[in-house]
Amino acid sequence: MAKKIVQNNDIVEGPIVYNQTRVVDLDVAHMESNRIITLDNEDPNSISFDILRTQVLAKMEANNWRTLAITSPTPACGKTVVAINLALSIAKQTDYTALLVDFDLRRPRVAAYLGLPKENSFSDYLDGKIEFNDALVNPGIPRFVVLPNWRPVKNSTEVLTSRKVKAIVEDLRDRYEKRICIFDLPPLKTTDDAIAFIPQVDCVLMVVSSGETKPAEVKECRRQLQSSNLLGVILNKSEEVAKTYYY
Repeated sequence: MAKKIVQNNDIVEGPIVYNQTRVVDLDVAHMESNRIITLDNEDPNSISFDILRTQVLAKMEANNWRTLAITSPTPACGKTVVAINLALSIAKQTDYTALLVDFDLRRPRVAAYLGLPKENSFSDYLDGKIEFNDALVNPGIPRFVVLPNWRPVKNSTEVLTSRKVKAIVEDLRDRYEKRICIFDLPPLKTTDDAIAFIPQVDCVLMVVSSGETKPAEVKECRRQLQSSNLLGVILNKSEEVAKTYYY
């Protein structure tokens, strides 16, 4: 079966080879310790993320949407874990490519959870140390690319609403027709970063923590997102790994 080559930012037929994007090998044990479970097709808990993937893609395809933000009311709800597992599920089991972007610029976690090298991240690009493409990483999984970040970014709200970032979002969305871009954003109640950035994306998922997130917090965050396309609320840390309630 013909596959795709990623070369000089173009896709052509052939085996998957990343010539312009860094390729790194993942430590599976490290990922499992951080609850990244969709690498293992035999893990019974991964089915929750496969169901989530199918539901999310159905809504996105119906509306021709390709950009998705993931946030939460407060820290420690597991939004980053959900974002990584969802992106991996899309990349591994669909015809789409998945791009995961760490835009939680105050407390970046994606790179640490995946165990990526501490070099050439988004903050280095903002500082003018590298070109943008040098920050992108393929973690050894076909159709999966990450824009990681290791260091907190000053004036993060201003950065996320800047012309530079808006141009990046448009380029990442439009570069490939069959790409889903997932943006891991900060919690809604800790900063205005997420609510400032969300108008740039097509739709949103909110992750809440079973037994920890208060109903009043969910209600307030839903009010904040009322002008956005909220796909649903994911109940995380329950007996089901990720259960979604749609609105």
